[in-house]
Amino acid sequence: MVYLKAGSRPIYMQKFLNLPNKNNGPLNQIAKYLIAAILIVVPLYPKFPFIQIPGTYVSIRFEDFLLAITAILAFIMIISRVKQVFDDKISRAMLIFLLIGSVSLLAGVFLTQTVILNIGILHLLRRVEYFVPFFAILAFYPYQKDKNLEFYIKVLMLTVFVAFLYGIGQKYLNLPVIMTQNMESSKGIALRWTPGAQLTSTFAGHYDLASFMVLVLPIFVCLFFTVKGKLTKIFLLLAALSGYWLLINTASRISLASYLMAVIISLLLIKKYKAIIFVVIISLVLSGFSASLFSRYKSLIDVYLQKVKSVKIVNVNTFGLIVSAQTVALPERTEAPAPTAPPKPIIEDRSTSIRLNVEWPRAIRSFYKSPLIGTGYSSIGLASDNDYLRLLAEVGLLGFLSFILILFRIVLVFASALPLTEKLSGIKLGFVAGVIGGFFGILLNAVFIDVFEASKLAIIFWLLIGMAVYVVKDLNYEYKN
Repeated sequence: MVYLKAGSRPIYMQKFLNLPNKNNGPLNQIAKYLIAAILIVVPLYPKFPFIQIPGTYVSIRFEDFLLAITAILAFIMIISRVKQVFDDKISRAMLIFLLIGSVSLLAGVFLTQTVILNIGILHLLRRVEYFVPFFAILAFYPYQKDKNLEFYIKVLMLTVFVAFLYGIGQKYLNLPVIMTQNMESSKGIALRWTPGAQLTSTFAGHYDLASFMVLVLPIFVCLFFTVKGKLTKIFLLLAALSGYWLLINTASRISLASYLMAVIISLLLIKKYKAIIFVVIISLVLSGFSASLFSRYKSLIDVYLQKVKSVKIVNVNTFGLIVSAQTVALPERTEAPAPTAPPKPIIEDRSTSIRLNVEWPRAIRSFYKSPLIGTGYSSIGLASDNDYLRLLAEVGLLGFLSFILILFRIVLVFASALPLTEKLSGIKLGFVAGVIGGFFGILLNAVFIDVFEASKLAIIFWLLIGMAVYVVKDLNYEYKN
């Protein structure tokens, strides 16, 4: 074994680990293809269970092994500069959030007794797993910079197109549907798409698929306006149209609104003002071809119109006048009892009613039970359909504020690159602007969907956020030096 000098790394180790200023080491190549594998496998591989966890819908799956390998490699590549993790403000906020979540879990097990220990630990580990891609980018980026960004975008386009083809197959060729929305289907049972149902493609539920499209579609739209080359634009257009077809066939009302907001923000950032009108009009016209989406919006509007019509106007005697009349006795008359009136139909939108009457009150009750640190992960069940209420319920005010701190510090990093058009161009400009728009679209979706607990969405979300954050940080470093 040959050393450069006392206390230094061996020459063979330096070459293998591919330390800074080198770009072709074996670990670098492994890291590159691991990130690509995450972009492909996580969205596309159906949620077939590998090891079933008793007492919960969650199973250990193939993607968990992939992320475990990624975490190990990231640890190897970051161990020599672990101080960088603690110097990074976003990473520190994530570690604080996980620490508070751990304390909340212990309190839920031993104090409020609202959590079963093994299930609570599983839910905590899931949160750790979702952050792995972000820390992986932190570990890999100094070695790769952004030279692989174009490669990753191509992989993401391919992923969306394959999901589109599988969605077509589900709808017209009876390809299997694998879902995890209840105990039975989470066992990997193959279902079939039925006419009028909401499309899931390779995802575990239609809301997960819709949220994924809210995140990635603004990237494709922005790149279409920022990169050159007719062939490139054609492929970007095909990816965007494929993803949008999936989005409208999920029939997710909030996700369509989130997508429109996200794409408007993204196009504003790249100063394509005329394109905003064009993209919004095309999006609305295409959404009209989804009968399911149209009927869901119509149902929601009908419900609220009926509620407005059912409001009764009562005349009130504001002058306090009393009118007296003489009572006249009338002969008694026997009449047949009137028939019982049929019960009035209940006027409601099912999704909204479940949230307002069941899920949100349950989360609020848990928050009241332990406002500071919450009642622990898994204490309010599988779904709350509002990630902010879920945070308050499970990890309390401290956990909620620490998560908001993560988001706030991400926003500060993005804000440091404004105006984007003066500091970025081409692929970097389109990617960063698209991710920023998708970021805010996901935050809106989180009001009605548990996006940060949906594994396929959460993993890709933190991966793309990590890429965009370090593209901006690298840009800021270049400007300072």
